[in-house]
Amino acid sequence: MPNTALLRPSSTTVPGSMAYLTGLLRDWLPRQRWFAGKDRPLSDLTPLSVTELSPGCLHVLIDAGDCYQLLLGVRRQVSPRLGRALIGHLTEGPLAGLTVFDAFQDPRSAQLLLERLRHPGTAGPLRFEADPSVSLPAGLAPRLLDAEQSNSSLVYGEEYILKLFRRIQPGVNPDLEVPVALAGQGCRRVPAPVAWFGTTRPQEATLGVLQPFLRDASDGWTLALRALASGDDFTAHAHELGRATADVHLALASAFPAGEHPETTRTASAMTDRLTAAADCVPELRPYVPGLRTAFAALGACDPGPPAQRVHGDLHLGQVLRAGRDWFVIDFEGEPSRPLAERRSAHSPVRDIAGMLRSFDYAARQRRPWRPEWARRCREAFCAGYAARAGWDPRKKHGLLRAYETDRAVYEVLYEARHRPDWVPVPMAAIERLAVRGD
Repeated sequence: MPNTALLRPSSTTVPGSMAYLTGLLRDWLPRQRWFAGKDRPLSDLTPLSVTELSPGCLHVLIDAGDCYQLLLGVRRQVSPRLGRALIGHLTEGPLAGLTVFDAFQDPRSAQLLLERLRHPGTAGPLRFEADPSVSLPAGLAPRLLDAEQSNSSLVYGEEYILKLFRRIQPGVNPDLEVPVALAGQGCRRVPAPVAWFGTTRPQEATLGVLQPFLRDASDGWTLALRALASGDDFTAHAHELGRATADVHLALASAFPAGEHPETTRTASAMTDRLTAAADCVPELRPYVPGLRTAFAALGACDPGPPAQRVHGDLHLGQVLRAGRDWFVIDFEGEPSRPLAERRSAHSPVRDIAGMLRSFDYAARQRRPWRPEWARRCREAFCAGYAARAGWDPRKKHGLLRAYETDRAVYEVLYEARHRPDWVPVPMAAIERLAVRGD
């Protein structure tokens, strides 16, 4: 075992130890899927908070351009099963001879996090809290999910899932704030948090949320691709998904009263600015900029639609789960690249609807030949289901829907150009449609 005195934040040796740890992290961080700074040089790393949760297990918040949450294991001997979690070996400094690894992938460390949540309290600046009406069982076996990119999630005993936010921003994360508020509204479309933890240093922020795990659920993206592969119709699912989305929007409007219509001039200006910035980065967009601008310019003359309210912010088929006969909505964090204040502000619910419509198009383009009629039927069914619950029909807000769908497609082009260049043709097909025909 390592000399744990060297790992305590109060120890005078910690600054020297962290200097050697950050040397390893400088090479390791850019290789992680959730690290957002891959497009810029990683020079200085500054530890913002270091807390020893147990001997050889450090909770670290580190400034790497943005603030990131890490759980670092430090041991002399590491199990071979932790091979892909390996960060490196320390050859110098007070911890020389020890191995550093990503402890979120270590069952012992994952169990430690669950125990902290089972027994709320503090550890240095960390605050562990829980719903007192829920009794969390001990000894649930953890496993790390592989699917997520911007965060990490641990499943415990197929009963609970702990979402760990990797990039940390000050304030209450919407993925805690919104599900708690919706639970208070009696909305059963969103799993209610049972425990969570955060920090008070360097500023108050949410670090992780524990919720029930829907063990038999399938996400909408998987179900849509399965339907496409087998030639099955997906419109009934899309219709029910529209109803579920409307249920969540109605609950959000009650939980976070806003009541004002979106300021269309300001919204159009922000959309135009995002288009200009994206076109500067992605040359393929430039020929379509004049046509796309007309979608935003028309916002001022549009029916403003429903009042602004809290929304999901990043709704697509991967953010919904079907368990049994019901749809559930998850991941209310919004787009992690956007400031937290923006993600917590009120927007038109059309923003979420446009995101889901774009997702149907993405799914349809995963198979060749492309089946545009499949996406069109799903879009119609989703909007019809939404209208049946919400009391207004997105299809009758054509100008508004076109603007938000265009804004979403521009975001997709920029994202794909940066992260998945082979996928750029998918949103570019929508860009051409929206710029030329405006439908």
